Formats: sequence, structure tokens, C-alpha cells
Amino acid sequence: MTSSFDPAQLQASTVCLPPGDWPTVLDCLCGHFKAVSREQWLDRFARGRVLNAQGQPLAVDHAYRRGLRIHYFREVPEEKPIPVQEQILFQDEHLVVADKPHFLPVTPTGEYVEQTLLRRLIRRLDNPHLVPLHRIDRHTAGLVLFSANPQSRGLYQRLFPERRIDKGYQAIAAALPEREFPLVHCSRLEHGEPFFRMHEVAGTPNSETHAQVLEKNAQWWRYGLSPVTGKTHQLRVHMAALGAAIRHDPFYPDLRNGEDDYQHPLKLLAHSLRFDDPLGAGERRFQSQITLDW
Repeated sequence: MTSSFDPAQLQASTVCLPPGDWPTVLDCLCGHFKAVSREQWLDRFARGRVLNAQGQPLAVDHAYRRGLRIHYFREVPEEKPIPVQEQILFQDEHLVVADKPHFLPVTPTGEYVEQTLLRRLIRRLDNPHLVPLHRIDRHTAGLVLFSANPQSRGLYQRLFPERRIDKGYQAIAAALPEREFPLVHCSRLEHGEPFFRMHEVAGTPNSETHAQVLEKNAQWWRYGLSPVTGKTHQLRVHMAALGAAIRHDPFYPDLRNGEDDYQHPLKLLAHSLRFDDPLGAGERRFQSQITLDW
């Protein structure tokens, strides 16, 4: 059977309709996503931006059914530009390696849709099949690895859960002369308050970071960090727990509200990636071209 699936659908969000008594899909979406007005949903239906599981546009009066799989395109009216520029370091049939600047999200989230690394690269390379193989924080700069080919994607995705890829980070933070390096920090991380912040709690550790000192000056040290696990904000929480919160961190140890300060980015960089290519291309090594100044 020939599929009518559109590659552009890869850029869409997906929802399975929850239980309820709505007469139409439109009514369900309006009730489920209260932050999006009915006028906005009507406009999306009119432009074919709400699809069924086969990628076909839905009519505005399509009947509601519990569990119906819907694809829709997130849109942020008048999305604010992020004045930074990504760099492509490598690309072939299977992989794209990009250097992500500080402040740019990897994937659509919250108020960011088009101003994300994924959407920028899809447009730039004209490849709707691009999928990030891992994520780094919006505030963190550095390397992000993308799959460019659905046929080989699974082989590269397995590198991460099977821990067959070495990730190296650099961070600038306060000196810790009272501690012996290199060191290993393990703890249990769970979501805290607000929901996007992580914190350490008692219990079996679920995160592990290896740290060493790369360089020192009179006030700050440059650290080399190697996360064994990949918990959200792991390096940021672990450095704060050690007593050396990463410079200009807006979340740790204390939450700072306000607009992005492009003059003072978080001093954390995804510096290097190393792995044996699962397609037999040998060892792959990539290094960020971004540098962290003091």
C-alpha cells in the first residue's frame, strides 16, 4: 500500500485526542489547548495545518473520536528572532553536525518554533527528515548531532542509550581548591519547582558526571566535564552542588528572571563528540569551533 505520509509531517506535533464529549475535533482541540484561541485553530484548519494520522488535512467539522491521532503545526504569532547564527561543521547522507550558539533551542518548545536549530537546519538544507539524536539546553552552546536519513537513524540513535558515544563539555566556574580533581559526582536528580528546574534528592543515584580542571586563572577555572548519564540540566546542577555554579547560569543555584542577556551567556559548551560509526566509517571525532572566554 502506498503511504500518503508527507515528510513535512515530521515537523508537526502529535496528539491523541483525550476522552470527552466534544462533537468535533475542533471543539476538542479548543478545549484541550486552552492557550490557543478558537480563531487560531480555525485558521490552522483552513490552511491545512491540522492533519489525520495519514497526513491528510482534516475538515473543520471532522467528528471527534477518543484516541484519534492528530498532527498539528505549532505556530507562535510574531515569533521574536534570536540574533545568533548556527554553523554546520559536517554533513553527509546520514549525519549533520551543527555548532549551536547560546540561547537557540534545539527543537520547538514554548514560545520558540521557527527560531530553533532544527527548523533553521530543515530550511537551510531542504531536508524535512532531519531529527536531533540528542539535545542540549537552550542556554548551552556547542555540538548537536542530527540524523539526516530515516533508514540509518536507528543505528545512530542506539549510540546514546547504549553509551557508545563520548561527550565532552567545557565550563567556566569558580575555583574549587578544597576539592581533589579529577572527581566523580553522582546523585539522584528529579524535577523541582518551577517544573523546568532539576534538583538533587535523597535516593539511588541516577546521574553521574566526571570532572577535571583544564585551566586556571586568578578567579575562574575552566573545567572539563564528561556526563556518563544524560539527565536534564545535569552538568549545571552538579557544578552548583559542588559549590561552583557555572558562570551566568540563570537557573542554578538560584532562579533569575528576565530577558536573555546576550552579552553574558552561560559558560557551558558541548565541546566534543567521539564514537565509532555504526555504518563502518571508523572513528568519528567532532569538536566545536565555539570558544568560552573567561
